[in-house]
Amino acid sequence: MKQKPLFSSILLLTAAIIWGFAFVAQEKLADSVPTFTVNALRSLIAAVALIPVAAVTRRIQGKKLRENNSADRKKLIKAGVICGVMLCVATNLQQFGIALYPEGAPASAHSGFLTALYIIFVPVFGLFLGKKPGLFVAIAVVLATVGLYFLCLYEGFGALYAGDIVVLICGMAFAVQILCVDHYIGSVDGVKLSSIQFLVTGILSTILMLIFEKPDPGAVLSAWQPILYLALLSSGVGYTLQIIGQKYAASPTLASILMSMESVFAVIGGVIFMGAIPKTNEWIGCGIMFLAIIIAQLPSDILNQKRA
Repeated sequence: MKQKPLFSSILLLTAAIIWGFAFVAQEKLADSVPTFTVNALRSLIAAVALIPVAAVTRRIQGKKLRENNSADRKKLIKAGVICGVMLCVATNLQQFGIALYPEGAPASAHSGFLTALYIIFVPVFGLFLGKKPGLFVAIAVVLATVGLYFLCLYEGFGALYAGDIVVLICGMAFAVQILCVDHYIGSVDGVKLSSIQFLVTGILSTILMLIFEKPDPGAVLSAWQPILYLALLSSGVGYTLQIIGQKYAASPTLASILMSMESVFAVIGGVIFMGAIPKTNEWIGCGIMFLAIIIAQLPSDILNQKRA
């Protein structure tokens, strides 16, 4: 596949902007629409929206939308269910955590960077799968810990938001979900896997919504804009841009760094749309954590190349 670095970078950076501003949409929804309701609507709409995307990409590849082999269909469904369960856990923890931040708190900044720590959690959790992380990951963990201190604990444990704890756990859940996707992505269609996992997340969130929540139809209808943003742009368009962007990227490292910019745009979005300006220590924490995110994605063979 011929590389198109500039084209790829534009697509991936656009995806990062969409994902970053999605934290603002989630913050706006947290005030009026319950957590499970948000993710039920968002995920079900996204699952449907990704069907034509899957159809187009399969047609470009000269394949039918439906797998001919029953074993492949079973593997796809199994992968979608497993990844969907973990996505359900992660997204609902994230939305619930954002809803816990008090009014005036820089929720988008905190949640954006704490969620992005999945980039560090992935290789750390990979230890349990026999995948030894390199030196860069170890450095990133130390830096992330320092950044976490400045972002959340600089003024003592009393300044720690309950939302910080929940969103940090959400980052861990996203790491497990990413490892699940990584396990199956080589043997199933990526877009179809995404559509199925959104469907599973939507169904599970709907069940939880019916058990624990009583959503106000009026509030849901009045919040149609952020809901559609999350469903169509953040999930549908963002995921499609990621697929195409990574396909033509010069390197997976560059692609990962560009996509991790979502945490930066989460801060920018919070300042522009919510008027939530982080304190000096929070800016420092965001900067250190962003540096940790970038270092964690550097390929370990760079050191070997320099030695050579």
